[in-house]
Formats: sequence, C-alpha cells, structure tokens
Amino acid sequence: MRVTLPSGTPAEFARPDGDPVVGLALAADIGGLRPLFDDLCARLAHERRWAVCAPEPFPGRERVPVEERLSSPLDDEQLVAALCEAADRTGCAHVAVLGFCMGGSLAFKAAGSGRFDRAVAFYGMIRTPAPWRSPTTIEPLDALRRPETCPALALLGGRDTWTPPADVDALRALPGVEVVVYPEAEHGFVHDATRPAHRAGDAADAWSRAYAFVEG
Repeated sequence: MRVTLPSGTPAEFARPDGDPVVGLALAADIGGLRPLFDDLCARLAHERRWAVCAPEPFPGRERVPVEERLSSPLDDEQLVAALCEAADRTGCAHVAVLGFCMGGSLAFKAAGSGRFDRAVAFYGMIRTPAPWRSPTTIEPLDALRRPETCPALALLGGRDTWTPPADVDALRALPGVEVVVYPEAEHGFVHDATRPAHRAGDAADAWSRAYAFVEG
C-alpha cells in the first residue's frame, strides 16, 4: 500500500502477516516506484516475511522521463534521509537497505549513515556518475569507509559498463564489503525479468545471497 513518510515522500509499504523477520528499506532503480516495485515489496513481505518500505526517489517528479533523470543532479542527502525514514516506517529493530542500479548506489551511500544493519547493492554505481553530482553528493566509496558503516554486499555484472573493473577493484579493497561478480552478466540482470539483460540463473543465485546476507 502507498504511505507518506514524514518528509512527504510517497512510499510503498508491505508487511507480512505476523511479526516480520527483518525490516528493509528498498531503493528503486532510476525508473522509480511502479508496479514492478510494488510487486517486489509484496513478494518479499509474503515469501521472506520482511517488512518492506520503498520510497519514491523522485517525489513530485514521477513523470519526468528516464532520459532526463540520467542527466539531472541528485540530492543524495535527501535520498538517504528518505531511506532512513523508510527504515523507521518498518517498525523493526533490525533494518537492511537494498537497491538496484541508482538505488544500489544509494544503498552504498546509506550504508554509511549508521542507520542500517546490512546493505545490499545490485549493480549499484561505485562512483557517482558526473551528471548526478551535486553539492550534496555522497560518494559510495567514501560512505563505505566511514567507521559507522554496516556490512555491505555488492552483486555485480562482469559486463556492466556502469561498474568498470577499476571501480570494482576499489570496492573489493574496502573492509566489510563482500563483492560477487557474475562474469557474463550486464547491467540490470536481476530485478526485471522482462529486460533483455535478465539472466535467470544468475538472478536466482544473487537473490539467494541477498536473502542470506540480510537475514544473517
């Protein structure tokens, strides 16, 4: 169901029957909230018994074309704050953050906030792309170096041009970050089965790792 966070940010919220195992702040990809993520929230609540809250990354700008989003600066402080509000909305003592693409990069950034117990990034950008930089930019590698950073899991594609080998090497060098690379996978190989890049076998393995990491 749709809820409104204290900042006024709309979010999708799903809760299992009974007590949840864990809370999850879910960071959507650059396309923002849509039926794909509504269904994902519901599935994680039903199948994993997680309380899931996914904030809209472009509140008030939901109809802005993806092409424009790719070339517009982001307010990282606001985006991370919304994920922290989503964590509070779950009502759980232990909360993870998980995201895809732009949301995966935000999961890295939120990992350094001190609010989360675990962070999972599916093909999140390891360095902020130049068009997204702004006065509030939080570089993922800097956030992951903070002493309050939670353990993080990065699930990456070996053929993903958004996460080049040099960036992956920099990520691997950080303590507390587990990196898994699927050699033949491109960007977006997990969360949307309708995309040409989807790889069912790699996606299943990545989800299995994410479940174990969040619930560990």
